[in-house]
Amino acid sequence: MPSVPFRTVLVANRGEIACRVIRTCRLLGIATVAVYSDADAGARHVREADRAVRLGPAAPAASYLNINAIIAACRATGAEAVHPGYGFLSESLAFAEALEAAGITFIGPNVKAIGIMGDKIRAKNHVAGYQVPVVPGLAEPGLPDAALIEAAEGIGYPLLIKPSAGGGGKGMHRVDGPGQLPAALAAARRIAAGSFGDDTLFLERLIPSPRHIEVQVLADNHGNVIHLGERECSLQRRHQKVIEEAPSPLLDEATRARIGEAACNAARSVDYSGAGTVEFLVSDEAPDEFFFMEMNTRLQVEHPVTELVTGQDLVEWQLRIAAGEPLALAQSDVVLTGHAVEARIYAESPEQDFLPSAGTVLDLQEPAGEGIRVDSSLLPGLRISSDYDPMLAKVVAWGPTVSRRWTGWTRRSRRWCCSACPTTSSTCACCWRTRMWVPAGWTPP
Repeated sequence: MPSVPFRTVLVANRGEIACRVIRTCRLLGIATVAVYSDADAGARHVREADRAVRLGPAAPAASYLNINAIIAACRATGAEAVHPGYGFLSESLAFAEALEAAGITFIGPNVKAIGIMGDKIRAKNHVAGYQVPVVPGLAEPGLPDAALIEAAEGIGYPLLIKPSAGGGGKGMHRVDGPGQLPAALAAARRIAAGSFGDDTLFLERLIPSPRHIEVQVLADNHGNVIHLGERECSLQRRHQKVIEEAPSPLLDEATRARIGEAACNAARSVDYSGAGTVEFLVSDEAPDEFFFMEMNTRLQVEHPVTELVTGQDLVEWQLRIAAGEPLALAQSDVVLTGHAVEARIYAESPEQDFLPSAGTVLDLQEPAGEGIRVDSSLLPGLRISSDYDPMLAKVVAWGPTVSRRWTGWTRRSRRWCCSACPTTSSTCACCWRTRMWVPAGWTPP
């Protein structure tokens, strides 16, 4: 694939994902434009880009969420396309529409896909008609509490209350019996309204012993859709992923093929293009059954584990697909080789119930070696603030076997050191002690 998809790309994000996108653009010979807030004037992504444009003050609404300022930065620098990363405006229908109106390419899916998949109720009802299994429940917009309480008896307990516009577990409540439901609905509506500006709720049956498994899909604008296998994301804290791996040790080959095809059907149902992720719940008690949760219409934080086991650069595919190129891969070309695991390193204090921390990077030692990859936003002298998401870096390891992968990751993760503020690196290094996560028969080095 020798061609250059774009001459100049603006990266509408910050931190490690902005650095990650800039890296692939540089390899392809694409000039990059970074954007930054006042809090990020000295950030690594600003230094690594070819050009940088100030957006405004530290507050996200005045900087990284300011659509007009980002479009103005594109015009000032001649950027033909925008890569949104993840978070901020990456799944904003208004942002995609504004770029389209301005004649600037959005490196992501079409507005139809963003609109349907951005509403969990609409998405669930939509994919159910395309041979994608969904969790039994009630997903209809505009239902009052009385209608949800009445429907709950038919769904059965325990059940989950979920905000339609939500994400990251915010506003999600487990309800074990009818006596808990009214108060849980009221609390969920308050959180949903405050966090997402939309208090619409829906109900789902609680899947016993759930595992969180997601499938990476790629689709072009010529009707080609493939999947690149799955990622296991079950190890979470407060509904936020902590450690991810690929492939999942739970799935056999037959289930892997079925869940992959279901993910492709979900993508086809909205004429998807680009890289996307379809998330499923899989019961540990019945691993051959899976249920659609949602589709993320963007690159995922945990995409490196898929890249390591497939040998594919997902950012490069995003760029090429957005430029109109057809996929040069068929499903039969996708081979999963070895195993990969990723740990997210956050500026949080485990000793203080994971409260966000801040400081200045005085010394930095990041692991390196065969099979090791670090996606990082850190530099010596960098000021770490609490203005944004606290994730600092991701430590990723690949090995030809599960045991080799875990051995490499635990040894290297212990070498991650950042003398700036408390981080979760020690917590991640200890996660291998969790027997439900570590492969049976493996012993620590």
